[in-house]
Order: sequence, then structure tokens, then C-alpha cells
Amino acid sequence: MAWIDHLNNVQQLVLFSAIKILGVFAVTMTFIAYAVLAERKISAYIQDRVGPNRVALWGISKIPVIGPFLTKLGIWQPIVDGVKSFLKEDFTPAHVRKAYFWLAPAVIMIPALLVLAVIPFGSFLGNQKMVIADLNVGILYTFGIVSLGVYGIVLAGYASNSKYPFLGGIRSSAQMISYEIAMGMSVIPVFMMVGDLNLTQVINYQAHCWLIFKAPLSFVIFMVSAFAETNRLPFDLPESEQELVGGYHTEYSSMKFALFFMAEYANMIAASGMMVTLFFGGWTLPFFGLDQPAHTIGMGIAHIGIFLAKIIVLMGVFIWVRWMWPRFRYDQLMDLGWRRFVPLSLANLLATAVVLWLFSRH
Repeated sequence: MAWIDHLNNVQQLVLFSAIKILGVFAVTMTFIAYAVLAERKISAYIQDRVGPNRVALWGISKIPVIGPFLTKLGIWQPIVDGVKSFLKEDFTPAHVRKAYFWLAPAVIMIPALLVLAVIPFGSFLGNQKMVIADLNVGILYTFGIVSLGVYGIVLAGYASNSKYPFLGGIRSSAQMISYEIAMGMSVIPVFMMVGDLNLTQVINYQAHCWLIFKAPLSFVIFMVSAFAETNRLPFDLPESEQELVGGYHTEYSSMKFALFFMAEYANMIAASGMMVTLFFGGWTLPFFGLDQPAHTIGMGIAHIGIFLAKIIVLMGVFIWVRWMWPRFRYDQLMDLGWRRFVPLSLANLLATAVVLWLFSRH
């Protein structure tokens, strides 16, 4: 690796940024694939079914004990699902607005991935920070990018030129705009306590005490808003199959259809990553002494593992809620966002300001 020392600073920055981007992309795609499998297995367990347990890779399935066990777990199912998405017929209905119809899946997928750029997934690995872009205004960037996702959904509903997708797109735009306000205000108390908008500094602040214990109301508002922002039950009104067939992706098929679901799970991963960063100490485990930046490669890998483990737990909550809670009515959804969460966020903000002012006097 001596050749790296001959690169100038700009070249090294480009090289290591590219490596981190590829690494984050690969891990995210793997998480998306196996989150779908986890959802199918957890829903099967809740409904007293077996779930995916038939797909087997011929060579591995013949290994005694291990092969049948992996097959029963459904561990190979995501591979088959991915291949199927590529091989299915990509049918574009004649009545759609074709340019927008093709553009919409990409518009909804790209913001979901861009959010991951500012989330610190570890402390250091060698002398490299484990974050793609360590911005001083990381949270502002995040909310700016997240707000772009609604354009893809609205575009899909408009481009499909059909009433059910159009209604799904309108519902989603109203829902996402409504809950963005409460979500944005819920994190202000966090940054008032930390005194910095940089997400790495937020994690460093939590080295000895996670902010879930100091700002529990902010966490509750943020998490519920995250369900609404990702169109997950109990807030999946834009898709609700019983009313809108499938909502804004009714007319889609093949890989374009898969992109909508990939974007949904990517948004779940990004939301979980933000909650881990803002409220659960990121890569830290202060109870076990793992609260300082890594000084060795092994410790750096451990920090990344801790961060990913926390994301997995929160993804499990997303999946569990989907199969345990009934869907809200649309008036209940909007009432909760505007008449409950917005005033509650303002009250939480004011209470935090008063408490910090009182402590500052002492």
C-alpha cells in the first residue's frame, strides 16, 4: 500500500471517499435484501406460518445439517428475488406519460441513498473517519434531501395517468409534508443540548449518556414521524391495497416496481441510522467502555458492528409494527400530525430551552 503515500491530498480524498461510498452502497443493498427476508419471516412467525423455506443453492444445500438449515431459514431467497426482478417483463402501459414514468423510480431511490452520506457509521478505521461527508450542517443536509423524496412519489402518481396512483401520490405528498414539520422540530432540542449541527459531534456528546434518556419525547415524535415519512404501517395510506390497489406504484412492473420497494427499505435504513445517531449514541456503548474513538483497526471494526447492530434492532421495530398495528384512517393520520405532534414539538422545544436556561444560570 506504499503507492497511496505518493498520492496528493486531493487524490487520497477521492480514493478513500470512493471506497467508503462503495462500501456503504454494498452494505445498504445487502441490508435491503435481507430486510425483505426478515419482514417475510417475522410476518410468518406472527401469523403462525413458515415463511420462505424452499430456495436452495444446489452445492451448499447438499452439505449435511448446515445446508438444510440455511435453506429453512430462507437465506438464499433474496438472491432469487433479485434475479426475478431483473428477468420479469418490464411492461410500460400505453396510457402513461412515459418520460416521467421512467424517471419516478430513480427520483425516489436516489434521495434515500444520499441521506446515508452524512451519517457516521463508525469512529475511525486507521486514520480515516467512518463517514462519507462529515458536514458541519449534517442535519440540515439530511432534511433537505429527505424532502426531495416526495417528488418521486408525486411524479409516479402523475405519470401513471390513472386515478388510483394519482390519489396515492396526492396522499403521500400531503402526509410527508405534514410529518416533516414535526420531525424537523423534534430534533431541535437535541442540537440545543449538543450545541452543534455536526452529526459526529452529536455522537461524541453521547459518549457517557445517550440522548434517548435526555430527550425521550423528541425520540418518540421522530420515530412516529419516520413511520409516516417512509409510508409504513400504520401510515401506509398512499399504498393501502384495500382502497387504492397499490397506490402510486400500481402501474409499475419488473425492476421499476422493485426500485420503489428498495427505496422504502433504504429510507427505513436511513431513518434508523439517524435515530441511532441522534438518540442512541451512534457507534458508542458507554456501558461497556466503548465510548472513545478507535485507535486500532479492530476497535474501528467493532464500532461499525455496534452501529449496524443498533440499526438492525430499529429495523426490527419497523417490521414488527407493520404486522401488529392496524392502519390509521386518513383523518386520524393528519390529525395526529398537525393537531398533536406539531404543538407537542413546540412545547418540547420550549421546555428544553427553559431547562437549558435554568441550568446555564447555575
